[in-house]
Amino acid sequence: MRLSQVRVLLAVAEHGGFTAAAERIGMSQPHVSRAIAALEADLGAALLVRRRDGVALTEAGERAVARAREAVRHFDLIRPDVAAAVGQVTGSLRLASLPSATGTLIAPRLRTFTDRYPQVRVRLLEGFGPEIRGWLRNGAAEMGLVTLPAPGLHTVPLSADEMVALVPRDHALATADTVTVRALTREPFILSTGGCRPVILDAARRAGAALDVAYEAGELSAIIAMVDSGLGVSIVPTLGLPADLGGAVTRPLDPPISRSLALAVASLDDCSPAARAFLDHVQVP
Repeated sequence: MRLSQVRVLLAVAEHGGFTAAAERIGMSQPHVSRAIAALEADLGAALLVRRRDGVALTEAGERAVARAREAVRHFDLIRPDVAAAVGQVTGSLRLASLPSATGTLIAPRLRTFTDRYPQVRVRLLEGFGPEIRGWLRNGAAEMGLVTLPAPGLHTVPLSADEMVALVPRDHALATADTVTVRALTREPFILSTGGCRPVILDAARRAGAALDVAYEAGELSAIIAMVDSGLGVSIVPTLGLPADLGGAVTRPLDPPISRSLALAVASLDDCSPAARAFLDHVQVP
C-alpha cells in the first residue's frame, strides 16, 4: 500500500468517479483504475462499487477512506508544522462556506489572509449547514462557517445576521410595519436550509407556531424566485440579500430573529498551522 494509492482513493471518493478524480489529480483514468485495483488487492477487499452514475464506497471502503483522510492529513501536516516551528505559515486550508456568506463574510477575509500568507493554498467549498458539519466531522473540510450553537466544535464568532420575512409584493403582509412568525403560518412556507433552518424552526417553536412547510431550498436566489412566483412566504437572512427582489419584499420580524455565524474547526489543538493562522487573522479588529 502506497501513499499515492491512498490519495487516489480519496480523490475517487470525493469526486464520485474515476474520470472526475483523474481530472482533479492530473492522472489518466486507466492509471486511477489501476491504483484502486492494486489497493484493493493489497487490502484484500473491494473498496468501491461501480455504478452507471459513478462509484459508491463499500463498508470496507468507508472505513478505509475515514482512516485514509486522517493518515493523509497528518502526513501533509509534517512540512507545515516544521515550517511553523521556524515562524513560517505554509500548507493548505480547506474552508467550507455558506453560499450566502461567501461574498460578504469570507471573501474579504480570504483576500487579506492570502496577502499576508501567500504560501498557504486555500480551497473554498460551498455547502449548507448539515453538509458543512459533515465535512468537518469526516475531514473533507478543516474549517467551516456554521450557525451557532455548534456543540462539539471549536468556534470563533464572526457575524450576527438579522432575519426578515419575505412575502410577495401584493401580499397582505407586504405593507405591515412588522410581521410575526405566527402570521406566516397561514401561508405555504418556503424553509431556507442555507444555514437558517435551526434558527427558523426554533423561532417558530418559541412562538408556538406550526409552519406549513411546503418547500425547502438552500439557495437564497431560489427562495426569492419562489416567493416572487407566489408559491409561499419565507424567512431569510439579510446577509447576501440582493437589492432587487423582483416581486418580493422584506418586512422586519416581531420579535426580531437573528442567526449567529462562526468559523468552526473540529479541534483547535489538532488543526493545521494555516487554520490556526486564519482563526487568529479573523479575530484581529
